[in-house]
Amino acid sequence: MPVETEIKFRVDDLAGFTQRLQQAGFREETPRSFESNVLYDTPDRQMRARTEILRIRDYAGRCILTHKRVPGDRPGEDRHKHRVETETEVSDGAALAEVFGSLGLVAAFRYEKWRTEWHDGEGHCVVDETPIGNYAELEGPAAWIDAAAARLGIAHAQYITLSYGRLFEQWRQQHGSDAQDLTFAATGAAPR
Repeated sequence: MPVETEIKFRVDDLAGFTQRLQQAGFREETPRSFESNVLYDTPDRQMRARTEILRIRDYAGRCILTHKRVPGDRPGEDRHKHRVETETEVSDGAALAEVFGSLGLVAAFRYEKWRTEWHDGEGHCVVDETPIGNYAELEGPAAWIDAAAARLGIAHAQYITLSYGRLFEQWRQQHGSDAQDLTFAATGAAPR
């Protein structure tokens, strides 16, 4: 099973960060595109309790089904976040959502963002404009992540291993929000 290794970090200046990506040898792979995600779970959130997600993602004209879980043979987080990730492209996300509903799964959490994908031939950097701020993710081998972060001026202390769901929970607490989903409409954030 493939293990995804990644970190996130905040991006305060999108234009400046884009210049740093280009100077560090990254090339744009997917232009800025809207992304919508729905996480499915049992009504009593059994998957979340096991640190698993089942997601349908619509992004850049594609629909992707993803299952992630913490690897059994090593920690889910050290300085980096590690998840066993299985994903496949599907032709009809709405039909798949109907199947999930028939199996007793519910749409447990929705989140959206504008995403731009970059690569340098070895790993990927995605830049996400979310309703709670801008973040970037570096995904690839751990040694590459650390080297790429250094090229981009990102210190280990800036690494974030939390999911967008956990970041959203923190944001809700900080802002006293009762929003249930990390969407532009639910949070009152203006779409960019």
